[in-house]
Amino acid sequence: MAAGGELGFLEDAAIYLTAAVVAVPIFKRLKLGSVLGYLAAGSIIGPYALGAVGDAESVFAFAEFGVVLLLFLIGLELKPARLWALRADIFGLGTAQVLVTAAAVAVFGIFALGAVWQAAVLVGMALALSSTAFALQLMQERGEFTTPHGTRAFSILLLQDIMIVPILALAPLLTLGASIDTAGGGWTDALESVGAVVGLILAGRFLLNPIFRIIAQTHSHEIFLAAALLLVVGSALLMHLFGLSMALGAFIAGVMLAESEYRHQLEADIEPFRGLLLGLFFIAVGMSVNWPVVLQEWALVIGGALLLLIAKAGILFGLCRSFGSSGPDAGRIAATLPQGGEFGFVVMAEGVSLGLLSATESGMLTALITVSMALTPPLRIAFERLTPKLWPEPVHNLPRVGDGMEENNVIVLGFGRVGQIVSQIFRQKGIAVTAIDADPKRIEAAKRFGAKVYFGDATRVDVLAASGMARADLVFVTIDNAAACTKSIDLISHHFPAVRIMARAHDRLHALDLMDSGADFLIRDTLESSIKLAEEGLRRLEIDAEEISILIDDFRRADHERLARQKAEGIYATAEDGNTFRLDKS
Repeated sequence: MAAGGELGFLEDAAIYLTAAVVAVPIFKRLKLGSVLGYLAAGSIIGPYALGAVGDAESVFAFAEFGVVLLLFLIGLELKPARLWALRADIFGLGTAQVLVTAAAVAVFGIFALGAVWQAAVLVGMALALSSTAFALQLMQERGEFTTPHGTRAFSILLLQDIMIVPILALAPLLTLGASIDTAGGGWTDALESVGAVVGLILAGRFLLNPIFRIIAQTHSHEIFLAAALLLVVGSALLMHLFGLSMALGAFIAGVMLAESEYRHQLEADIEPFRGLLLGLFFIAVGMSVNWPVVLQEWALVIGGALLLLIAKAGILFGLCRSFGSSGPDAGRIAATLPQGGEFGFVVMAEGVSLGLLSATESGMLTALITVSMALTPPLRIAFERLTPKLWPEPVHNLPRVGDGMEENNVIVLGFGRVGQIVSQIFRQKGIAVTAIDADPKRIEAAKRFGAKVYFGDATRVDVLAASGMARADLVFVTIDNAAACTKSIDLISHHFPAVRIMARAHDRLHALDLMDSGADFLIRDTLESSIKLAEEGLRRLEIDAEEISILIDDFRRADHERLARQKAEGIYATAEDGNTFRLDKS
């Protein structure tokens, strides 16, 4: 039974976490994916199985915030220019998918099931919408967001999220008693929704960066995290107040920050919350499956879910092919988006309130949608196994969409005097660099000189991951703070061992600390400049150039030997040779 009392919340939380920790690793080990693991966990602990927790509705509202956070993070990956480049897929392919699917379902309902046309149209629109949470989680696990089929699938999902607004606005017109006033109110609501979207875009364009700059200057990670969550909650709440999808509001906020210097830090801060809440959402979906109804009407529910998957996948495949997708890409999209979605639950509830659907019919359709969600991960797995047989010839992916700094493979951590010079040299060669620094004032100063620097704490592994470290070929660690420099190098060498690390040592003592850090190459701040200064002085004393060269080479060799000896025997191991002075500065 559901936990109660003062500790009820903690007891329920313990049950959710235990179910996830047990089920997800098992399903991952079986190569079935984490989504099915969460669904299974929810089904087992839900009210229709063990009854360990109460009604799924009690957690749905909270858990759906995971979808909101997911859309915000995806928005951070999509610059406005890239989003504009997808407009044909969003408004062309996406609109075609919704209209064709809705029409097909409505025609089937009218002629095969004898449903009234108003109810059939409403159900058709509901079933045309796919599950954003399921589809994006599947693509994220496979790293498909930047592939051609990934961006096209996301375009379809984005249009579906937008379509929930006109669907709910036009639903009252399906009732026989709809009046002109009702229709007028629907269009007024739609205009208000458009105004809310425009307002959010303007606020994101002109207010967000200055606000985050002020917050970053406090150097308080907790306040920055609170501001990031407030941004997502506020944008989602604004859209909700105007009848729009909360996820759409968070997505717009993310897109507005996609070119911001704070995007990597925001992504790192939001990601842990996204993962936990999205997992809770899938658990809630599993809890909502009414197994007695499914077992009692198993042929109708499972047959309807399979019919929906087949019909929707066929429509998606045909439309994607007509829009230029290759066979494998069209198949992947069709195997990722054929299920009903979470917005379908909302449309069904609206149908009951309007008298178009009975509570029993709504319950059966809700079960059908949920079962279609559960069948999607194994459908995608089956498709991938069949792909080599269906398309034996290898199909090369098109170039990745996007031209942002995150696509580059050289990263500079610390944009002080050393990092600036390194970045300038690489950019002069035509090699773009992703630069990260934790000082908002320095970032703002770099912007005035035309340099793009992202805000982030390079001593956090999640920030390093968000910066694209896993894809980097080379990283320069030139952070001004020696301790932060050492910690960052340790994290990179441990979590991203394939990346070659070029390290800046602040002085001789720091160089000794870094010798075992995993850096591929390190150099002390003042070493080369001091050698160059001494070399020029010797030249002005008219000493022979060959003798100067031999002298400098001897010094380099002796310095290297001293450093190795000091590393092995201690800092004072070479004190007797009379050549080691001011070790903390050299």
